Amino acid sequence: MGSVKRAAAIACIVLALAAGACGSAGAKDIVIHAGRFIDGTGAAARQNVSILITDERITAIQPGFVTPQGAEVVDLSGKTVLPGLIDTHDHITAGWHSGDPIRNSVTRSAFEDAIEATVFTRDTLLAGFTSVRDCGADTQVVVALRKSIEGGVVPGPRMWVAGTPLGPTGGHGDAVNGLRVEFADIPHVSDNVVDSPESARLAVRRLKREGVDLIKIMPSGGVMSIGDDPRHQLMTDEEIKAVIDTAHALGMKVAAHAHGKEAIDHTIELGVDSIEHGSYADAASYKLFKQHGTYLVPTMLVGERVYQRAKEHPEQLNPSTAEKALAIAPLLRRNLHDAYAAGVKIAFGTDTFGLSRHGENAQEFALLVNAGMTPMDAIKTATGNAADLLGSTDVGTLQVGRYADVIAVDGDPLADVKVLENVGFVMKGGAIVKSAGKPLI
Repeated sequence: MGSVKRAAAIACIVLALAAGACGSAGAKDIVIHAGRFIDGTGAAARQNVSILITDERITAIQPGFVTPQGAEVVDLSGKTVLPGLIDTHDHITAGWHSGDPIRNSVTRSAFEDAIEATVFTRDTLLAGFTSVRDCGADTQVVVALRKSIEGGVVPGPRMWVAGTPLGPTGGHGDAVNGLRVEFADIPHVSDNVVDSPESARLAVRRLKREGVDLIKIMPSGGVMSIGDDPRHQLMTDEEIKAVIDTAHALGMKVAAHAHGKEAIDHTIELGVDSIEHGSYADAASYKLFKQHGTYLVPTMLVGERVYQRAKEHPEQLNPSTAEKALAIAPLLRRNLHDAYAAGVKIAFGTDTFGLSRHGENAQEFALLVNAGMTPMDAIKTATGNAADLLGSTDVGTLQVGRYADVIAVDGDPLADVKVLENVGFVMKGGAIVKSAGKPLI
């Protein structure tokens, strides 16, 4: 090759590399014209706003409708535009709706859960939930699901996953509660059981090694489990502290299933990041929430659904569950009202695992408003607040530098929050997955 040709070839390579380094090659520019604009920070709604997007990120937000040269225009001028929603307490691999839960637990496999979950993730995304925090599932299944979504293999929301929740023998989360003792000897069935600080530390480290993003613990009894009492603290303070300290040392947050006041108060004082449910909290508990900056995730939707099931079809619930459900659901409503009035930080979470269907997550909003929240504050629980609980500055609000996770609805959710139950437009990372009410995936 002659020197001139060689120099020309080198120049072409240099220019190509420079273009790639600058990110200009193949960049896609989009501008959304938003008729009503709610940014998820709690700021007042604005009218006629342009959201400028390059590839998967928001690059500018400008007043009025502007159209940069070469940008694709997405006309949502007749819609209300909001950030993609976040459910911080989901079980996206679970889809139990009816039938004998004990039979299901010993006849279904993780493979069935994994296959069904690919439908649940799609339904959740199309409902406008572009991010979820999964608070308990088979670790291998949910980690693989997260990776498959990240790799574009299956459609779904961004996922933060806890894997298998940790709790004590006989507590909420012990898979052999109510079964014959022989089931306790099956390897892996009780690998989430921790009965000492040492086993708690080991379990957290193992989960981190297996790829989880956060840790879920069960310091109190639960409703859907057999025989345990939601009012009781079942993990010791030493076990709880070992989990929280180990998780935080590894850069992970901790979510605590806690109904009883003792478990709530102790777990907050020991440094947990969020309390899930919080049924028996009181004024003293709310002071602790505020003092430590702990979030409450009230999970109103699951409370309503299990209450209905307990009244209408108690035979479809585990033994002892119906009685507990009838007592807990009214407490969830009261607790949210009082916690909100006290100024506790609230994050949106539905505890969806089959009593409501995946994709119905937005039904939680009306329950939040009916318990006393303003529509704007209810929206913030699933946007700015939820992102803060996740520890993410990439999602949750429509701001420069964040992912272009955008939804749109007809009507004004500040006047009727139920319009969020019918999301007509969904964009995730600059890619439109639903438009004019029709899925594109």
